Amino acid sequence: MSKILIIEDELSIAELERDYLELNDFEVEIETNGLKGLEKALDEEYSLILLDLMLPEVDGFEICRQIREKKDIPIIMVTAKKNDIDKIRGLGLGVDDYVTKPFSPSELVARVKAHISRYERLVGSTALKNDVIEIRGLKIDKTDRRVYVDNEEKVFTNKEFDILCFLASNPNKVFSKDELFSKIWNMDSIGDIATVTVHIKKIREKIEFDTSNPQYIETVWGVGYRFRM
Repeated sequence: MSKILIIEDELSIAELERDYLELNDFEVEIETNGLKGLEKALDEEYSLILLDLMLPEVDGFEICRQIREKKDIPIIMVTAKKNDIDKIRGLGLGVDDYVTKPFSPSELVARVKAHISRYERLVGSTALKNDVIEIRGLKIDKTDRRVYVDNEEKVFTNKEFDILCFLASNPNKVFSKDELFSKIWNMDSIGDIATVTVHIKKIREKIEFDTSNPQYIETVWGVGYRFRM
């Protein structure tokens, strides 16, 4: 079930929006305070946000700007202002659509459905295109050969990426240094086993929050390494 956040200080309008959306099988939460609404939008997962322009403490433009810095989900701004400049400013900040009060509840529901459907198609097509591993803040894009930790990209050498990708693609399985060298370098280790240790150390420095207590690549003493799911 799609989950929608309504950030609207006029409770009667928010409840009207909620009632019509719930009739159409949406799960809905209401927040009447701008700052609290922004906090919810950033901390929780929603399929779409209905955002009022004029709110106490922080306006809809600022809320939209901060959401767009962190997330790419549909935002429909609801406002009493009819000024085209306000609309252009909102669209420039990343608003997907604009609804002016008073509005038709059935039209609002139709727009919500359209934007969620469009977003899901876009996300679905991206998911089909890229092979991605995500776990506990670590994102490994196998297709584009890119690594992110808490949405911050980390620069990897080819061999570092190959080792991380191989371990993450075979989670919870222990590999010896000899096996890793053979898999990644495609040759027998013969005296080069230390290079695996060096690469693992560099990978940990890039992805682990605490290299002395790694949460991703564990050392199995006397055996080798494994990627912990």
